[in-house]
Amino acid sequence: YDILRGKLAALSIAAMVILVGVPLWWKTTQTYRAWLPVAQINELAKLQLQLSADVEVVFARGTATPEQQKKVPVTQTQDEDHAVDEDTTLRYRHETRYRTATVMEEDALKQPTAAEADLSLHRLSESPCGSLVIYVIPESSSLLPENVNVYIGQRRTALLRIGAQMKVGKTLKQLLAHLEPRVKQILQVMSFSHNDITAALSDRVRFSPDNKESIADSMRAFKSSPGYEITFSLLNPDPKSHRLHWDIEGAVQTYIQPLLTKLSPVANFSLDSQILYYAMLGVNPRYDSSRSAYILNADSLAHVINPVEARLGSNAASSNPVLNFLLYVPDAHHSPLYIHDHKKREVQTNAFHSPRWGGIMVYNVNGFYQTGTNFPVDVNINMAKVMGVFLAQLRLLLGVQSTAPPSSFQVAPCGSSGLADWELDRLMWSRSVENVATATTTITSLAQLLDQIGNIVINDNIAQQVSSAVTSLQLAVAELEVGNLGFALQYSKEAILASEKAFFDPSLLHLLYFPDDQKFAIYIPLFLPMCVPILLSLLKIVSEVRQRRREKQAKKD
Repeated sequence: YDILRGKLAALSIAAMVILVGVPLWWKTTQTYRAWLPVAQINELAKLQLQLSADVEVVFARGTATPEQQKKVPVTQTQDEDHAVDEDTTLRYRHETRYRTATVMEEDALKQPTAAEADLSLHRLSESPCGSLVIYVIPESSSLLPENVNVYIGQRRTALLRIGAQMKVGKTLKQLLAHLEPRVKQILQVMSFSHNDITAALSDRVRFSPDNKESIADSMRAFKSSPGYEITFSLLNPDPKSHRLHWDIEGAVQTYIQPLLTKLSPVANFSLDSQILYYAMLGVNPRYDSSRSAYILNADSLAHVINPVEARLGSNAASSNPVLNFLLYVPDAHHSPLYIHDHKKREVQTNAFHSPRWGGIMVYNVNGFYQTGTNFPVDVNINMAKVMGVFLAQLRLLLGVQSTAPPSSFQVAPCGSSGLADWELDRLMWSRSVENVATATTTITSLAQLLDQIGNIVINDNIAQQVSSAVTSLQLAVAELEVGNLGFALQYSKEAILASEKAFFDPSLLHLLYFPDDQKFAIYIPLFLPMCVPILLSLLKIVSEVRQRRREKQAKKD
């Protein structure tokens, strides 16, 4: 009876361990992994982008024959496909609608200058973001100079001078065939171009050597970010010689703030300023006796930034990129100081910029030093001159790319805002594509990482961020496809924020330090002493059962 009871006890303990203990241990120690939309992420890994832009071509009086006018309005759609690599394809779609000008548009085109006509047309109707309107004007029009065939305004409007009617052709088909290459030229300047878009895909696609200009532009500009910090610094290495006064607050409000306000759909900006005393460039300029001036060669400019940057400080409270703009006033012993380029020529602005860092301008004040002057000299800095340089550098560093137009094009100055509407559109196209490319790369990398390392916890918060990023990406791609540029940029910004928040979540690192071999090292000392007696008892019971079977078989034989 005692032997039977011992066997039953061993079997019941084994059954409890196998049926209850092991499943309970497995359930309580397994890694929690919330559901992720893996199928949708895999679809985004094969990125197929379509960029659609609406173009309206308006015929003014005298540009189309009555026969041609009867057949308009008419719409044409042109698609252009590019396979960037095996995982990325691009399609550019321009939907061009041809129509005749209204009476009010005809009146606007009678203005004495192209700039006034552009303003009058803008007041009639504002074109939506990402679209263009091209007004075809007769050859005899006085709006454009003789050697200019295309005028690009500050808004989303262009004026195109048509050739003589006998050269164009009599049918509407011939007229449109004549206009098509010229409209395409305008689109290359005012809308997105293939080089700009492939440069925006730099995080995803390797560059081919044929678009070096766009590569250089993209490497100069800061990467897309939800926000930027802009710091203006005045460097006064010799406060004993000159007392500097700069109205940085008024200058920012006048020259910089209008640009930043216009760029608000792209990113948020914060500005600050500082004055640094006894801050030297860290490079000894060469004295040129022929000019009685000091020269800073292009080769030594790279060595200027590091010593200065150590004095600038950093904003530890923000993770946004910082754009530094430095105004350096040379000390009296090294003044005047001029910057020379690689061809040993003097740089007119006396300034230079460093890609993805900022710009430095040298401001000479030696004209204030007169014989018998009492030091320190009070110097009022000409902020219009300084801000003109910093504004041009800011445009370059933020990726506002100024494509050189053909010789027959006249581009209007960008106005008080420092940015034309069509330049903003070009930047928004590039930023939308860059955000989509970066977010898809981040989210697919995260999915691959979580798939390869099975012991990383995926909590509900990360799953929610991943799902939000995937949804925003799908919406951004869809809005790009229908040409809603503003919504596409907004969704792409939401996608990149959600994807990076998920990718850099600290909870993803908790179990990386416990691989399987370490788990066994922890569990074996815990379970082995308990499992050995149970296993030995089970083996003994099995051997006794087998022995009895053999004895029964022997008796039968």
